[in-house]
Amino acid sequence: MSEKKSAFIYTEEFAQYSYGSSHPMRPIRLKLTHDLLAAYDVLSRPDVLLVHPRPASQEDVASFHHTDYIHALSRAERGDVPPTAFVYGLGPGDNPIFPGVYRYSLLITGATLEGARLVREGQVAIAFNIAGGLHHAMPHRASGFCYFNDPVIAIKKLIAQGRRVLYLDVDVHHGDGVQAGFYDTDRVMTISLHEDGQFLFPGTGFVEEMGEGAGLGYSVNVPLYPGTDDETYLWAFDQVVPPLVQAFQPDILVTQLGVDTFVDDPLAHLRITTHGFCQILERLMSWSIPWIALGGGGYHLANVARAWTLAFALMNGVDLPDEIPPACLDELRQHGLRGNRLRDPESTRCHDHRVRRHAEQSVTAIQRNIFPLHQVSV
Repeated sequence: MSEKKSAFIYTEEFAQYSYGSSHPMRPIRLKLTHDLLAAYDVLSRPDVLLVHPRPASQEDVASFHHTDYIHALSRAERGDVPPTAFVYGLGPGDNPIFPGVYRYSLLITGATLEGARLVREGQVAIAFNIAGGLHHAMPHRASGFCYFNDPVIAIKKLIAQGRRVLYLDVDVHHGDGVQAGFYDTDRVMTISLHEDGQFLFPGTGFVEEMGEGAGLGYSVNVPLYPGTDDETYLWAFDQVVPPLVQAFQPDILVTQLGVDTFVDDPLAHLRITTHGFCQILERLMSWSIPWIALGGGGYHLANVARAWTLAFALMNGVDLPDEIPPACLDELRQHGLRGNRLRDPESTRCHDHRVRRHAEQSVTAIQRNIFPLHQVSV
């Protein structure tokens, strides 16, 4: 293993693209995260490798996406919008056609592929692509702000090289595109904890979705009730995830670290704080599995910067002071920061009895239907 402990994969180009002024997905959040990490001097540490990504190739993305969809996205970027764009999920709404959308999507995918290469070759123990984690994109269409499914594309390359991969998704939305990519294989286990699809896009991710054929028992879903707080989330995580990781014995861990689970995110209804989020990361670190970390959702921009700054600091064993460096305060306040602290003041508590009961029902179903398939005892 190299003396470089971790890689941070980033380019200023990420923040040059825009889904539109009224769209909730704002790539500027990536620059806010980078700048906050830089202000804390995390990126200048000798054990951090800064990596400037290159775009993926069309051949790379064709490992998952249909050629006609790739061509439609490429044409749309050039202003030649096909009349069937809506068939591919493209157009006004969630997945707008904006200048550079094709290159932007290739660049994000290339960043994830580079992180996967660095981890696979043992050059780093952890690689973090904050722009990645676009887990809703389907083979034939864009979905949920996602155009190319970088987690699937990277994982496909890893398993083709003989690696056994566990994909863990803690975004508030179900990781439907990644689940779809590996629903019938036992080479990848996908675990997604998310707000129940009864209440939130994409309307999937129920406990009954367990995989099929050779993949039966390798798709795991933990739907949670609106209002789920740190305590209940961590309880459900501990009941399900560590036993399955231990049983599956992955060579590589790929995580989607969306922070739209946070209490004041505008698009969802969970009540996670930096305290719960960091406890999840501490658990992941404790497994000492080669780790490709990806970003994901998060639509309160200051929360994204704070959470992913804490995440990368934890990945490097750095305990950051809670007072945000003055150089970043003004810009973060323009994007929703209240106060001047990196961490939330305290964990939230939800007293709605449906929250715990729903989590218990999800956990019980997994322990009853999936654990026996992996010889995991309760």
